Amino acid sequence: MDMLWSGWGDPARATPLPDTVIGLLRDLLGVEPCAAGPVALEEVAVPEPRLGSAAHRALVEVLGGEDHVRTDPETRIRHTRGKSTPDLLRIRHGDVTDIPAAVLFPAGHDEVLAALRVCAEQRLPVVPFGGGTSVVGGLAPGRRGTFVALDLRRMDALLALDPVSRTATLQPGLRAPQAEALLAEHGFTLGHFPQSYEWATIGGFAATRSSGQASAGYGRFDEMVLSLTLATPEGTLDTGRAPRSAAGPDLRQLVLGSEGAFGVITSVTVRIRPLPQARVHEGWRFDSFEEGTAALRRLAQDGPRPTVLRLSDETETLIGLAQPDAIGSGTPQSAGCTAVAGYEGTEEDIAYRREKAATVLRACGGTPLGEEPGRRWAHGRYSAPYLRDSLLDAGALAETLETATFWSRIPGLYTAVRDALTATLTEAGTPPLVMCHISHVYENGASLYFTVVSAQGDGDPVAHWTRAKHAANEAILAAGGTISHHHGVGTDHRDWYVREAGPLGADALRAVKRRLDPAGVLNPGVLLPAD
Repeated sequence: MDMLWSGWGDPARATPLPDTVIGLLRDLLGVEPCAAGPVALEEVAVPEPRLGSAAHRALVEVLGGEDHVRTDPETRIRHTRGKSTPDLLRIRHGDVTDIPAAVLFPAGHDEVLAALRVCAEQRLPVVPFGGGTSVVGGLAPGRRGTFVALDLRRMDALLALDPVSRTATLQPGLRAPQAEALLAEHGFTLGHFPQSYEWATIGGFAATRSSGQASAGYGRFDEMVLSLTLATPEGTLDTGRAPRSAAGPDLRQLVLGSEGAFGVITSVTVRIRPLPQARVHEGWRFDSFEEGTAALRRLAQDGPRPTVLRLSDETETLIGLAQPDAIGSGTPQSAGCTAVAGYEGTEEDIAYRREKAATVLRACGGTPLGEEPGRRWAHGRYSAPYLRDSLLDAGALAETLETATFWSRIPGLYTAVRDALTATLTEAGTPPLVMCHISHVYENGASLYFTVVSAQGDGDPVAHWTRAKHAANEAILAAGGTISHHHGVGTDHRDWYVREAGPLGADALRAVKRRLDPAGVLNPGVLLPAD
């Protein structure tokens, strides 16, 4: 099943906002209903594919037939950009200026290599496409012109599983639920559950350094990767032959997070864990975000660390976004901040960690709320993107952004980003609702995940949000944060990433790209500015 072309996920799961929320949007933020909904798929004006005949013939030959080089309008529309709010605003209005000329469907590593060589020879840019869930402009080239999308869905196998070493080798087109189902047949789990879990792919996780909601227990995806294979126009790069090595710099780290700019990941070997016997999620209340942050830091640094650990600020708690399926259910009586702690493992291990963590949380001012808030969070944790679609339908502007920093800088970064978003959107006449939660914790720091809702403003809502996003990016760098913790770079963060890396660091990455992709056809303008 394909994702909704003009929104997120399964159309059957989209639900309209309740009248109470629509009233809140109108009264609090001045949101006006949309004059019209998204255009119909069949009404989108799709330009004729501008794929040259020589390139088309060569790609058909190396990919085994016309069925694997698709140029029909619907396939091309469904591979146009990703799922950021600007992406959705544009596609909902029928804007397909970034549409690929063709969509390629390779069946394996050798076909990917051959297709990349053809694209390099033809000077034809190619954008790798997994689940299509990018929210940072990672699925459209950063320069205009004809390009093709390389869809990896046919590469969806579990290639190997080593129960002794607890490793599995997966192809990049495997969606996360498929991967979990295949591993579960052998009694294992990857333990990677980001908000995009239902649609994102293994290759996408590696290419963007994804981080799942259970990262406190299982780690980030880049920590799970033991080896991988990269196809480039210049050949194959194999990285990683042991769990750890002192044989020079780790080339895996060069590929992880490279977002298709250096090559196409065609297989990933990851460490796996036994399926947990049980899972428990519970809620805790803190009087303030500052108090709750201190509690999370204590657990992250001194333990015992839960498998899931997150904290919503006062605004997010009040609105009810801590439980996306219960949006608008917050009341003044529930003021304060909600934390969710989750535990996975054996019954004995869960009981031990839960009891010890509760002692720490109580000592830090936490009040237990029982399992119900945790169950509701777990039930609705993949619902937020559907909520965004509903907000767009109601005429609101809704988007997210994230960053990370060291614990000592969290208060300043939190304030700086909130202030930048609030000031920019208020000056434009659309005062926003800015919410935040700590989504991932480490011994030395944590991530901050912001959700912004406002009216769309007059004229161009994409430009309206872009100004606010740029202000937030500037605030992040000025406050000592990283430009992205887990969404990636794409084109939206590219210029700030180059500043974060520094001139010498950016030049080193350009040198790598020139060696692996001398024709400059791999996702040009993503990660690094196009030459």
